[in-house]
Amino acid sequence: MAYLSDIEIAQSAKMQPIGEIATVAGIPEDKLEYYGKYKAKIDLSLLSEENAPKGKLILVTAITPTPAGEGKTTTTIGLADGLRRIGRRPVVALREPSLGPVFGVKGGAAGGGYAQVVPMEDINLHFTGDFHAIGAANNLLAAMIDNHIYQGNALGIDPRRITWHRCVDMNDRQLRYVVNGVGGRVNGVPREDRYDITVASEIMAILCLATSLSDLKARLARIIVGYTYAEEPITAGMLHAEGAMTALLRDALKPNLVQTLEGTPALVHGGPFANIAHGCNSVIATKMAMRLGEYAVTEAGFGADLGAEKFLDIKCRVAGLRPSAVVVVATVRALKMHGGLSKTELGEENLEALCRGLPNLLRHVSNVRDVWGLPSVVAVNRFPTDTEAEINTIIAECKKLGVNTVLSEVWGKGGLGGEELAREVTRLCEKENSFDHCYPDSLSIEEKIEAVVRRVYRGDGIVIEPAAKKQIARLTELGFDKLPVCIAKTQYSFSDDPSKLGAPDGFTVKIKEVRVSAGAGFIVVLTGEIMTMPGLPKSPAAERIDVDGDGRITGLF
Repeated sequence: MAYLSDIEIAQSAKMQPIGEIATVAGIPEDKLEYYGKYKAKIDLSLLSEENAPKGKLILVTAITPTPAGEGKTTTTIGLADGLRRIGRRPVVALREPSLGPVFGVKGGAAGGGYAQVVPMEDINLHFTGDFHAIGAANNLLAAMIDNHIYQGNALGIDPRRITWHRCVDMNDRQLRYVVNGVGGRVNGVPREDRYDITVASEIMAILCLATSLSDLKARLARIIVGYTYAEEPITAGMLHAEGAMTALLRDALKPNLVQTLEGTPALVHGGPFANIAHGCNSVIATKMAMRLGEYAVTEAGFGADLGAEKFLDIKCRVAGLRPSAVVVVATVRALKMHGGLSKTELGEENLEALCRGLPNLLRHVSNVRDVWGLPSVVAVNRFPTDTEAEINTIIAECKKLGVNTVLSEVWGKGGLGGEELAREVTRLCEKENSFDHCYPDSLSIEEKIEAVVRRVYRGDGIVIEPAAKKQIARLTELGFDKLPVCIAKTQYSFSDDPSKLGAPDGFTVKIKEVRVSAGAGFIVVLTGEIMTMPGLPKSPAAERIDVDGDGRITGLF
């Protein structure tokens, strides 16, 4: 049987004018800023104190990712459409895609099959320009740092201790390490530098945690860009950069309104990486979705040990959010990969491999219940090759933990395939929960890292390298020890070793570097081999993307 590609499905859909979607969501006309027929930004004034968010917050997360795929965004969109089909008023809140993965290998972030947000080409390619604004603000600050040094360096910035990097929203390994300022005295001060991908910029994290324009400006001013020769921190505020940066980000702070294939309102806004930053869409978009909908359905990047942990321990803490339910997405195929099978072996029934991989799912599910105190449901994103025996095995094992399992068929059926999941989620949302964070603010930086490693990853503890120990001591001296921790590690394992699949134990996590994102308001903890500038694969997706004379795009998934 031949299947339509995601872009073919999206292009064949009849979208509603965005004004009609705004009416469905209850957004007044005077609060809309149109970006063509099918996209709009929402004025921040709609999210005022008298219009406080009241909707239930549903988080969609997943098992540890594999190359077989899990379908988290697809499930998020299909669940929202399913809620609408059973008579509820949902609003989706998603991250914006980065151009790096779009042109690389991972793909976009607009869902798949019959559970997509549209116009998918626009969303995956530039959208409303938010990421370009973030890149411009990031690079303005970088230019002002180097210009300050060139113009006499009144602040005494040590060029060897500049921590702020330029960025570009593209996978470009050539820019990981560069030397700039060469070519003579008038061309700047020569120094080593590097680029990050835009979604790894602290400005992305700041935009996604800010609650207003004034809060955004205050956070930008607190960014630490480097240190003086006397090892004192230099902030963006000391360079008087925050005003111009805020001006560049003024419109980017407003959430973007689009729609699902079935006309459900969707807010797509912000997109920090989950293995580097906190991996969630903006606080403003989430609160706006809760303000507009009876249910706000959102997601967090990668597995629950990364995206969900940061959503619950950073975003919810900072924004005062309290989720009502969690959906943990799994596939039979991915669980069999965690059980040791290769991608070419997933089409045949293999209960032994499935049972070896199931502890990965069960660990995530028990973490949601035991660490954060939230009710959950497992959504099995069904593939045609899945057998009844494999599905029943997952159902039986989850039932032992007191968690229901629902088959999700939203990829092929849209909202119709998400109705059962929607009913279970609404049931969970009516239950009382005992939501709490993994650790309190009062713990030291080291104790917070240890809490996440022991309670969420189920490791035996941490090993802090000497350089990281010094960094922790200095950050504590500077008063940053009460901030939450954002642990940057591989997405492919509970541990810091991507080869340890399933539910490993008996491991320790090596802490290589600890630094502060003072504007975002968290401590970044680097483990393993984490890169902030990815590279393109041997055969990048960009080679297969094209556009015809009528402007119709092909090859985009």
